[in-house]
Amino acid sequence: MSDQRRFIGEILLDMGCVSQEDIDRALEMQMNGDARKIGEIFVAEELCTTSDITAALAEQFGMEMVDLEGLEIPPNVTDMVPEQVCRDNHVMPIDMFDGVLTLSISDPLDLQSLDNIRFMINCQVEPVLAPRDSIDRAIDAYYTDRSNKLKAEIDDLSQTLSQTELEVVDANARREEAERWDAEDDDAPIIRLVHLLIQEAVKNRASDIHIEPMMDRLRVRYRIDGVCYEVDAPQKRLQGAVISRIKIMADLHVEEKRRPQDGKIGMKMLNRDLDLRVSTLPARHGESVVMRILDKKSVSFGLEELGFMDSDIKIFRGLIRKPNGIILITGPTGSGKTTTLYSALNELNTADRKIITVENPVEYTIGGINQCQVNVEAGMTFQRALRAMLRQAPNVILVGEIRDKETADIAIQAALTGHLVFSTLHTNDAPSALTRLIDMGIAPFLVASSIQAVQAQRLIRMICPNCKGEYEEDPQRMLSVGLREEQFKGRTLYRGQGCQQCNMVGFKGRKGIYEIMVMNSRIRDMCFNKATTDALRDQARRDGMNTLLDDGLRKVLAGWTTLDEVLGEAKQYT
Repeated sequence: MSDQRRFIGEILLDMGCVSQEDIDRALEMQMNGDARKIGEIFVAEELCTTSDITAALAEQFGMEMVDLEGLEIPPNVTDMVPEQVCRDNHVMPIDMFDGVLTLSISDPLDLQSLDNIRFMINCQVEPVLAPRDSIDRAIDAYYTDRSNKLKAEIDDLSQTLSQTELEVVDANARREEAERWDAEDDDAPIIRLVHLLIQEAVKNRASDIHIEPMMDRLRVRYRIDGVCYEVDAPQKRLQGAVISRIKIMADLHVEEKRRPQDGKIGMKMLNRDLDLRVSTLPARHGESVVMRILDKKSVSFGLEELGFMDSDIKIFRGLIRKPNGIILITGPTGSGKTTTLYSALNELNTADRKIITVENPVEYTIGGINQCQVNVEAGMTFQRALRAMLRQAPNVILVGEIRDKETADIAIQAALTGHLVFSTLHTNDAPSALTRLIDMGIAPFLVASSIQAVQAQRLIRMICPNCKGEYEEDPQRMLSVGLREEQFKGRTLYRGQGCQQCNMVGFKGRKGIYEIMVMNSRIRDMCFNKATTDALRDQARRDGMNTLLDDGLRKVLAGWTTLDEVLGEAKQYT
């Protein structure tokens, strides 16, 4: 049997749908400039149906053809692929079994769409064929506008909740009554309502859910790629019930409204294992709740995926393989420091190295690494944990954060006695970390001798690949940020136009911009002599360090992000 595929016209001829004259006429139309596929021409000429074309494609490519009209597709399957992705690519998810998503497609040669969807949902995809018009009808039948659907479901659940049910789960009620009501009915409206808010956040790639009581309403916002977006929220009268339900899930004290509380929720949703870190804070109009969504399946700890340029990843890889010393990662909260540290440890995590961490809290579990969590109430502080860790004979140590002189002293002693130590500081740029340690009371000669490198970082939004388009930037603006004309002349710049996949903002996903200051003899001497931050920065730049702005501009020229996004994050720190 020949491996060569039969022509679709030949298959349709055997099926009795078209004649040889029809095929010849269609081929002649294509030769004369008609850009349509031969099957599209046959359908337009009413020689055959889209079902006939799909059946021929199925035989041509050896694929299964499905009839979507008679299928019952469960909601957990349609939730796997967003509506707009289905509409843009003319695909429809129809089944999920044993970790494999069955996806109906109309074009067996559209491999790019399949690869994009595999990457987006992070699971195996098995394509089957269905007519395009049948797929579009299925999308209309199973999907509705996401915001309208959320609002409709919230309104429906709000109406369903009776005053009696609200009183049972209100924080004024006894916890035992709330838990008993909770256990009796998993489909209770308040449970479904909270579940819906979390589910929509996961679908929209949110990192945090903010539930904020206002004077006359309850505000709900999702943080997506570092920016908060307000979404439809339950009525004000449901405020107590919603917050109480979350506190029960997080094993917090329901009746305690006067003090902040922290808890954790573990759950499985949309085929993902989620950890939600819950924080409550008493406010003027009720308790404010923030849920940080930690998606174990979507997080990858590979250095290549963090956003390093090729030259920087070589420098960073060389640094983390040093036998001893301290490597500091600096930046504000939410700048990706933990992910960078975990990626470094993941690369060093081999059978011949012992790695111990002390964190507050442990956000992700990495197999093969001893991870300790700070527990101040039990006496497990950073300092006590770090002293105990040194008696465990580790090769590599991670200290979640250097907050005070005592922690810094122990970390420096560990580095000077042959350990490689990773830690973080909250400073705006890399040179500031050296002066911050000296300001803490650490002797300058200890700082100079123990620090191997300092890396400052920020997260910037990446241009949405679905609506990425070319644009021209004002040359004077490019010159004003420090670029030379030869660097940007003739280069194509991009920005997102806004689409459903990125919520009309033009950005989707984030990566880092980095400033790596490697210690050398000149910088060590300056540190020993208590040089200023500005002097340290100038010397580091002369030695080849790219600032946060420099790295951001490289990524603008590479088409990763926009000039406005970089200036918003990096210019103030240069």
